Amino acid sequence: MRSALNIPAALLLVLALAACSDRSEPRLMNLQSSTDGPDAFALVPTRPLEMPASLDTLPQPAPGTVNRADPNPRADAIAALGGRPGASVAGDAALMSYTTRFGVTPDIRAQLAAADLERRSRNRGRLLERWFGVNTYNQAYRDMALDSQAELQRWRGAGARTPGAPPPR
Repeated sequence: MRSALNIPAALLLVLALAACSDRSEPRLMNLQSSTDGPDAFALVPTRPLEMPASLDTLPQPAPGTVNRADPNPRADAIAALGGRPGASVAGDAALMSYTTRFGVTPDIRAQLAAADLERRSRNRGRLLERWFGVNTYNQAYRDMALDSQAELQRWRGAGARTPGAPPPR
């Protein structure tokens, strides 16, 4: 009779110890694929193909050179912010002065990483969520989420144009 009680007690002790284990860095997002298929985040769409005004202006193909249809996210971001696409971010004085107009925090990445680590430590999820690897990111950052519909109505109420949003009903 006594050995019949020892087995569940030992199992309960092992489960309790496993629940107390501490990872050095809590994880809220579980972005690991459970299949051997292709990684959708590794696919980068290319730019649409365009016919140049003159085929004589095309450069000679060479291994390792840039394809005109390959995306260039850095230049695209610079152009979207109003900078010169051919210039680097540091070389574009107008873009640098506009983006730094409210000041610059040199160690912003370290500050954000520390704040995120603290928030993830406080919002690790419940015991079964941790055991089964449930994604608790949205739950942890719920109070920081933007209500897109309320924000859209606020901007429309202020008279701002919202051409990228669906038309009002």
